[in-house]
This record gives sequence, C-alpha cells and structure tokens, in this order.
Amino acid sequence: MRSKVDKTIWTGRTDHEFNRASFRYHQIIELEESTQADTACALIGFVCEEGVRRNKGRLGAAAGPDALRAELAKLPWRMNEGKRLLDLGNVICDGERLEEAQRNLGDAVADALSNNSIPIVLGGGHETAYGHYLGVRKFIGSEATLGIINIDAHFDLRSYDEQPSSGTMFKQILEHDDKSDYLVLGIQRFGNTQELFDTADQLGVTYVQEEDMTNKSMEDTLLTIKTFIADHDYVMLTLCTDVLNAAFAPGVSAPSPFGLDPFMVRTIIRAVTSKKNALSFDISEVNPLVDENNRTVKLGAYVVNEAITTFLGRK
Repeated sequence: MRSKVDKTIWTGRTDHEFNRASFRYHQIIELEESTQADTACALIGFVCEEGVRRNKGRLGAAAGPDALRAELAKLPWRMNEGKRLLDLGNVICDGERLEEAQRNLGDAVADALSNNSIPIVLGGGHETAYGHYLGVRKFIGSEATLGIINIDAHFDLRSYDEQPSSGTMFKQILEHDDKSDYLVLGIQRFGNTQELFDTADQLGVTYVQEEDMTNKSMEDTLLTIKTFIADHDYVMLTLCTDVLNAAFAPGVSAPSPFGLDPFMVRTIIRAVTSKKNALSFDISEVNPLVDENNRTVKLGAYVVNEAITTFLGRK
C-alpha cells in the first residue's frame, strides 16, 4: 500500500522566506508524485517492521521513516539551485504481508530510477534492503552486475526456508542472482554465529570486521570499497544502524556496546555515493520507540543528509 506523507512533518525554523542561502530542508522539499528530474533525490519511506518481528528483534522501526523526515526538515539545505528533493511518500506493510510490501517498495524504487531520480529509502526494518534490491535489479535488468554494499554488524544470511525476515535478505539475493555480489562492512565477531561466517564464505561474501576498522586502517577499507565498486556495473548502498556503537545510536532494533563511530560511517557513505555507478541508498532499523532524547533519529537524519548531498554534488 502507498500513501502520501503528512505535510505537517516537513516543518521547522524559517530564517528567511526568499533567500535560498537561508533555506532548510522543509522549505525545498517537493511533496509530489515522481517526475522526470535529472538532479533530484527521491525519498521513499518503508513503514514496515514485519521482518524484525519475524527475526525476534525490538519493534518500533516502522516509525523510523517519518521520524527521520521530521529531523531532516530542520537541517540547512546547502545545495545549489536546480538540485531537488522529492518526497514520494510511504510504502506501508499491511499486517504480515512482508513479501508484498517488499515488491511494492521495489516498484517505487524502480519508478524513481526510471524518472532519473536517486532513491533514498527510509526504513523500516532491514528487510527494507530486499525491496530496495528488487527495485534496483528491475531497473538495471538481469544481465548487469550489481554490487551490494551493506554497512552492518550482521551478515543477514540466515535461512529463509520457513519465511524471509530482516535477517535473510542477502542469502535470498545471492542464491537467486548470480550477477550480484555482496560486501559488508562492520561485521561483529560475536554478533554472528560461526555458521553465518561459514555461509558467508560459501557464498563468496567480502566482509570487513568491525574490530579491523580503525582510523589507522581506513585507507585499506576505502581501497576495498573502491575495488568492489570498480568491479560492478552498478552499486546500491544499505545501512543498518545497529552497526553503530550504542553510545551513539541507542535507538536501534539490535543495539551493541561495540560498533563503528559515526565519523567512519559518514566516510564510507561519502566514498560510495560519490561514485557515478552508485544508484541508491537506504537506512534501516532506526527505532524511535526505544531511542534516547531522539539521538539515533537525529544521527540517522544527518547520515541521510550526507548521502543526499554527496549524490547531488557529483559532477
């Protein structure tokens, strides 16, 4: 099911009504259906946490899309005139109908790409990534190679024999799409069973563990990313916010005392979204219901801002 976003979410301080140099997001957002737009990002909300429920995580991520919008609305808009931001509304999961919702999200992503917009998907549980993938694959066709870059503490390579969840998406993709490859950054050694590490090796997953991602090793991580991107026709980027240290992001579905700091995540996002063959971005598992003083939601909005400004700033 699709719905338009509540216009009252896009409000905030107004420093000047006409001077664009003083504008904030709420003053430039375009609440409309997808249109041809060569220099635009398009927000798509995925109001869903059925995958998290199936995966026995903490519920509340369905409130993430609108919470992220409310924080984005307040941020300064620093892009030149002609750069646009559309809000295409929400894809809503009806009850337990996760698979249908993911297909609907895929259609919304493909439509945005077909209209020359760059999709920015606001989840929702990390099952968001599978719908995101469906849309990208639909747009690029079956023969193009796709690199999927996931910033995440978890592989999300669990079995889906019984049913898909927020922990199965990448296994679903890799077992049915031999033109897609998977790079995951931030894997926690004790956040994944040995079976999941074995599955990753069997499926040819490239991964970098969280404990190996330090400021000193950042150049090595960026080289891994650069090489992976160069090996594929197209790239999509997904972020599960549980990759962040819980000190920075307590409001997630599966918090961890270890994890990456926001500066490293920002660096990765900039590195990926600056590439011409990077098509899209999603953020998942921001959970306002268990957040502390809106810290995680605000951090999530800043991360989304980094993706938008880097995408739109590409030459």
